[in-house]
Amino acid sequence: MATTLYPNLILEALAKVRYPGTGKNLVESGMVEDDIRIEGMKVSFSLIFDKPNNPFVKSVVRAAETAILTHIGPEVEIVGNISVKQPELIPQEEQPLLPEVRNTLAIFSGKGGVGKSTVSANLAVALAQAGYKVGLLDADIFGPSQPKMFGCEDARPVLEETSSGRELIAPVERYGVKLLSIGFFVNQESPVLWRGSMASNALKQLLTETNWGELDYLLIDLPPGTSDIHLTLVQTLGLTGSIIVTTPQQVALADAIKGIGMFTDEHVQVPILGLVENMAWFTPAELPENKYYIFGREGGKELAEELGLPLLGQLPLIQSVCSSGDEGRPIATDEKSLMGIYFRTLARNVVEQMEARNASAAPTQRVEVQR
Repeated sequence: MATTLYPNLILEALAKVRYPGTGKNLVESGMVEDDIRIEGMKVSFSLIFDKPNNPFVKSVVRAAETAILTHIGPEVEIVGNISVKQPELIPQEEQPLLPEVRNTLAIFSGKGGVGKSTVSANLAVALAQAGYKVGLLDADIFGPSQPKMFGCEDARPVLEETSSGRELIAPVERYGVKLLSIGFFVNQESPVLWRGSMASNALKQLLTETNWGELDYLLIDLPPGTSDIHLTLVQTLGLTGSIIVTTPQQVALADAIKGIGMFTDEHVQVPILGLVENMAWFTPAELPENKYYIFGREGGKELAEELGLPLLGQLPLIQSVCSSGDEGRPIATDEKSLMGIYFRTLARNVVEQMEARNASAAPTQRVEVQR
C-alpha cells in the first residue's frame, strides 16, 4: 500500500535532523520554510540559513534528504528538491579577525602518525599550567581527535551572545584550555566526506565565529600534509608562528621538510618557532633510565641543526602518554610525571621563542630546505 504524504509527516522526519552549532533540530530552529509542496510522491520545500556562505548547507540538505527517505520511505522523490535560502554576503571593512588573541601558533606535521595532536594537546595544557590564557582549535577536519584526548566527546558547544550583541560559539573548557573541534558537530561514527572548499569554510567559521575571548596563545592543530586548509588558515588569520612536529625516522623528516618549505614560501612567510622531535626514544616504565631508539636516533635534532631552526624539545615514547590520551586526560596534567616535566620544558621553550620574536619583530626566517 502506497504511503500517503502530508506536511506533518515531512516535519516529523526533519525534526530528527540536528543543525550543527545549536544542538536543535531543523524544525525547532525555524529552518524549515512554510512552503512544503507535495505532488504525488514528489516533495519540495526550502531550508532557511541565517548566515551567508554557511559551510554546513550541503551536509544539512543531505541529512534532510536522508531523514525523509529513511523515516518515510525510499519511494519519496526528495533528492534535489530542497531549496536553500540564505542572506547575501555584505562586504565589510577589513578588521582584525581575532583582536583579543596575542599569538596564533600552527602545530604542523608533514605526515600522520607522528603524534602532532598529542603534542598540541599537552603543549596547550602545559601553557595553561604556566598561567597563560590558552585556546586550542582542532583544525584536522577529517580526523578530529582532540575531543577524545580531552575527554569531552559528548560535548555540544552552543551559541552565546557577547557583550557586542554577536552570537558566537562558546568553546568547551577543559584543564584550563578553551577547546573547539569539528568533532563536536559531526557524527563521531561517520567519516567527514567534504570537498576541500567545504572543509576550508568550516575551519574559517570555527576560527572567526567562536568566542575565544582574550588569549595569550591560540594553538591550531593542523591536519598532516599541505592542502586547501593550510592555505585558508594562512590567508584568513595571518599566523604569528608555526611549530613542526616530526619523529626521528627519515620518512617523517622528508615530509617535515615539505612543511617547512610551505611555511617559508615567499607567498606564505609564516615564522617557524622551531622543531619538536617526538618519539625520540622509547623508555619502558620499569626501566626509566633506559633509552631505545626504535625510530632512529636524533634525526629531528640533526634536521633542526641543518636548517638553522631551534630544537624546541625531544619527547620520549612512553606508554602512559597513549593511555592518558585515550582516557581523556593529557599526560601534562600530571605535573609530577616525567612527561609532565618534558611538556613544561617544551612550553617554556615555545614561550621564549615567541617572546624573543615579538620583541625583535624579526622578519620571517628564510630556510633553504633542499637536502
